[in-house]
Amino acid sequence: MQIDIFSQVIVPVIGGLGIFMLGLEFMSNGIQSLAVNKMRALLARIAGTPSKGVLAGTFITGVIQSSTAMTVMVVGLVNAGVIGLRPAISVIMGANIGTTLGNGLIALPLGPLGLLLAGIFALLHIFAKTDKVKNIALACMGFALIFYGLNLMTGGLRPLRNMPEVMSVISALKADTYLGLIYCVLIAAGITAMIHSSSATIGIVMGLGAAGILDWKTAVAFSLGADLGTTITSWMASLNLTKNAKRAAYAHISFNIIGVAVTIPLFFVSMDVLTWVMQWFGGDPGVPVMVNGKETYPLVPVAIGVYSTFFNIFNVILLFPFVGVFERLLMKVGASATDEMEDYSQPRYLVKAHDHAQAVQAIQRETGRYLEAARLFVDIARGKPDAPDKIEEHYAAIDILNRDIRAYTSGMFTPEMPYARADLVASLIEEEDFTASLGETLYQIARRIERQPFGEQGRPLVDTVLDRVSEALATIVPIGQDRAPATGMAEARNAELLALRERCLRLGSELPWVERGAILALLGSAERAFFLIERIDAERRSVSREVVMVRAGTKATEVGLGGLSPAAVPA
Repeated sequence: MQIDIFSQVIVPVIGGLGIFMLGLEFMSNGIQSLAVNKMRALLARIAGTPSKGVLAGTFITGVIQSSTAMTVMVVGLVNAGVIGLRPAISVIMGANIGTTLGNGLIALPLGPLGLLLAGIFALLHIFAKTDKVKNIALACMGFALIFYGLNLMTGGLRPLRNMPEVMSVISALKADTYLGLIYCVLIAAGITAMIHSSSATIGIVMGLGAAGILDWKTAVAFSLGADLGTTITSWMASLNLTKNAKRAAYAHISFNIIGVAVTIPLFFVSMDVLTWVMQWFGGDPGVPVMVNGKETYPLVPVAIGVYSTFFNIFNVILLFPFVGVFERLLMKVGASATDEMEDYSQPRYLVKAHDHAQAVQAIQRETGRYLEAARLFVDIARGKPDAPDKIEEHYAAIDILNRDIRAYTSGMFTPEMPYARADLVASLIEEEDFTASLGETLYQIARRIERQPFGEQGRPLVDTVLDRVSEALATIVPIGQDRAPATGMAEARNAELLALRERCLRLGSELPWVERGAILALLGSAERAFFLIERIDAERRSVSREVVMVRAGTKATEVGLGGLSPAAVPA
């Protein structure tokens, strides 16, 4: 059979790889843009503990029949900040078991179905009227494209099976010695790494074993290598993602490498056990059966499926007690000083409150924490070594935190809430909206400075702008300190911005036009930051954040002071 290497191999493999990576990007972006706090709560219920994570990974992978897609999805969720590293490790463990539960389904046309679903969700994304529907469609389209991309890559490499050179290498291998066993495992791992699907490799090996091309023990050894080679996909998926996403991929690789390393010395003993077990599934897989005058080995696929299931269950049982150890070791991979920085995507103070006063205090402390995180954008702009090293990740983290704060505050509303208390909650929500806008403005300042290098003339102007922004932030951060109203310095700040603008314009040819435009834009962002700082300070002063307990007879009730002073509240 003549094979056109370019059209039948190179084009689908490269195209499939691109679609696969694009699908991962779409899925991650869609999840990031959705209600991340709700998604996190849902996943916490499914995989909140290591044992539940294993069960969730097993069940979901058993349904979709692709540990590769499941692992890629987990890496994407870790990258989006939806789940942490420890739950991801346990889910990946379960995914290894789930993929073995239905090897008979590997021939289903999931790839073409992925293209169909991707087209449907793409149309839904284009014609949707709301951002929520668009983001859901984007995430679903990305997940469907992952299937289609894997299908293209698999189809592109499948013609290689018809090349005599490839098949002669496979059929010449025998797993009758430890050296031959290692060769079989490594070659199967390489094939799986190219195809990006352990299920597809196992399907090929099942066919070769059933046809008698491969000895049944050699076919089982190839299935062991397939479990090792499938880790390449999660590693590829983690490229250019966050450190935790990479660590989740490394966890997948570590599990399978350790499992294979432990299983190889026990392989020939396990073959004796498998021979005994196969008595319950029809007999010796090495005994041929005549079908239409030809020898076939129908029990070889059964033996491969039984062994693959046993291997993955054994691997999880072996490594499950060490999930915490894995997490601690993986956290050291690629560790740097910035890893010790606080995770601002997770709220610290938004716990279940027993009364209104406790809830208000929790919101104030978390809002102050958000502002502390937003102030780090100034450190990023200055290039400080202890500042967050990835500005986009830091912005995504505080965006998640702000959503959690607003959701928590909105949940304080009750149908019969007194006006004073409702006024306080509404004021807190307005303050949170201003702080979110301030965080975005500071992010824009840092990103503009990060993207535009400045020379000797422009850098002093930029440093002056950052100094003035830092001074303005000091009027509201840290929260809860008595200071003069921020509006008291508004006129002086605006006058200094005008002076900086004039200096920028008078530099003439000494300042390149690209730098001049960037500095003028920075001045506009600084003016916007000053305005938001003043609004935050004014909002705090407009409605008191104090809540007192007032006793009426023997029953204590909470009273939100609203704009009244404590002395104005009746006893």
